[in-house]
Amino acid sequence: MRNANKQVFGKTKNLGLYLHIPFCRSKCLYCDFCSFPRPQPSVMEAYTEVLIRDLKEKSSLCGDYIVDTVYFGGGTPTVLPPHLLERILRTVFDCYRVSSQAEITAECNPATQSEALFLQMRAAGFNRLSIGMQSAHSAELRALGRIHTFADCAQTVAEARRAGFENLSLDVMFGIPEQTEESFLQTLDMAMDLDPAHISAYGLIIEEGTPFYRMESKLNLPDEDASERMYFQLIEHLGARGWKQYEISNFAKEGYESRHNLKYWRCEEYLGFGPAAHSDFCGVRFGNSRDLTAYIEGGNILEEQNRIDIEERKNEYVMLGMRLAEGVCAKAFEERFGEPFEDRFGARLRRYVEGGFVRLSGSGAAFTPRGMYVSNAILSDILDFPN
Repeated sequence: MRNANKQVFGKTKNLGLYLHIPFCRSKCLYCDFCSFPRPQPSVMEAYTEVLIRDLKEKSSLCGDYIVDTVYFGGGTPTVLPPHLLERILRTVFDCYRVSSQAEITAECNPATQSEALFLQMRAAGFNRLSIGMQSAHSAELRALGRIHTFADCAQTVAEARRAGFENLSLDVMFGIPEQTEESFLQTLDMAMDLDPAHISAYGLIIEEGTPFYRMESKLNLPDEDASERMYFQLIEHLGARGWKQYEISNFAKEGYESRHNLKYWRCEEYLGFGPAAHSDFCGVRFGNSRDLTAYIEGGNILEEQNRIDIEERKNEYVMLGMRLAEGVCAKAFEERFGEPFEDRFGARLRRYVEGGFVRLSGSGAAFTPRGMYVSNAILSDILDFPN
């Protein structure tokens, strides 16, 4: 195990690190993430220096923690030159107590891959890749503004495997322009034929401020009924070939669930670094602004910070836990909050049992697949976050 923080002040706890790499080769038409296309090499170098400094400074807060997940998100982390990715990860190993079994993920666009890059990343300590396939059809990829083809994705998977990556995840999308139910099933089949360990499948959300938002009336989108059928086809199709749905949008082979993302859904602790990154650490939630220039110039771009009170945490725990196929465990809820789950949420959830949206028992509650599809509406009804 490579680590540096030798001093431990109390009982060790697990911690996830999220490292935002806000650069990409080009911006997709639907993308609302904090990312900046076509960065200059000098900007990437300067950003890396500040990110490394930020990691070092915050490590002093983490003496009680063992880092068991590290996630490089974006943007497209693989736009960074390999030596910069390696420097950032080396800083994590040098400054934090990193588990020898840590899951270390990087997101990857198939247009930015090479076997040489993957070999360097694997040698540096990365052991999981999340690859943005999105669709197997060229017309759909063009409509999304993607700069790769399915052949690029297949080559990426092959090269990643040759470099020693076994834990591979593919992202696909449904409800996108030019897509039909038949073409979506073909995308799923072609994704599964690549034999990843994990598949994430997201329905398109048109976010304000994106090119898609401005051109929505001109997009050839599947209607709501077709998108709903795609979601249920997704569950049935992947389940029949061995991918278990463990979260609303995520499917995995046994033992390959995203351990980092499970931290979010289980209200576990994580620290985020870089513009737009968020953290939940020591009972305080805080987030950074999206201002890349301010981060590079000063490093400190804290935008919001609040200590989470017990009532807010109860609601958050249920809101995020219900995203999981396992749902919310009543015993775990009572042990954590000192209040029976049934007393707080039983009556509210019971309204959705008869319609087949929720499974409710003495052990807890979980959405059915039908409930998962309309989960936002149900959660807004059963939870009592202040306006």
